[in-house]
Amino acid sequence: MTFKFSERSREWEPAAPALFYCLNRFVDRTGPLPEGGYGRGARTRTLETDGTARVDIDEPRLVQEAGLEARITAIVEPVIRNIGYRLVRVRLSQMNGQTLQIMAERPDGTMSVVDCEKVSNAVSPVLDIEDPIAGEYNLEVSSPGIDRPLVRRSDFETWSGHVAKLETSRLIDGRKRFKGRIIRLDGNRVEFRRDDAAKDETDTFTLELGDIADAKLVLSDDLIREALRRDKALRKANNIEEPDEDLDEDDEFSGDNTADN
Repeated sequence: MTFKFSERSREWEPAAPALFYCLNRFVDRTGPLPEGGYGRGARTRTLETDGTARVDIDEPRLVQEAGLEARITAIVEPVIRNIGYRLVRVRLSQMNGQTLQIMAERPDGTMSVVDCEKVSNAVSPVLDIEDPIAGEYNLEVSSPGIDRPLVRRSDFETWSGHVAKLETSRLIDGRKRFKGRIIRLDGNRVEFRRDDAAKDETDTFTLELGDIADAKLVLSDDLIREALRRDKALRKANNIEEPDEDLDEDDEFSGDNTADN
């Protein structure tokens, strides 16, 4: 199921848990500061998710950007946090010219198209002012998607039982790439089980959180069902409107909806 609406160079797709994004051609956007300023020195907050769990909006990420991406992160992360969202990652690529991808989410893991637009509108003016990227570029704000990156300690707890692909920052047992089902988190160590281990091989391995340079979930039927179940429960708990159920998941719809700003 895909929705695409053209507004200048902006594209939209459906709400989380499926990946969606808004894409803006970023040339010269100016506007008022977001409420509360740019978020420097924002207070630590915890937010209710399902009425019992409390999520720390300021939980640090395990994976950190480098170079220009690190500079961009330092600019946008406090802005995103100040309006009630968490940064997942920042990527700058040469796709379609230059594209800056900012992946964000609510602390409870949900993210709607409206949330995506709020984040885009909040970071655009500060990026205009700080001007970290030379030349024109596309700003893409997206949800993490079902096969999401695992960037915080709590991500490994939340998605325990599902398979992840990982890359480490150093060689461990002669390699840097791993794949396994998340079993449990013990302090700063994560235990995984290999579903494809031979009978004469050890079927478990453990990685230190500090050694993980990149990690993401592997798409599977079980993961899709679980992501949809959690998304529905969180939407109900937070009174968020459900996606249009009249459209089949295999259907594709595209259309233009050009609007003047």
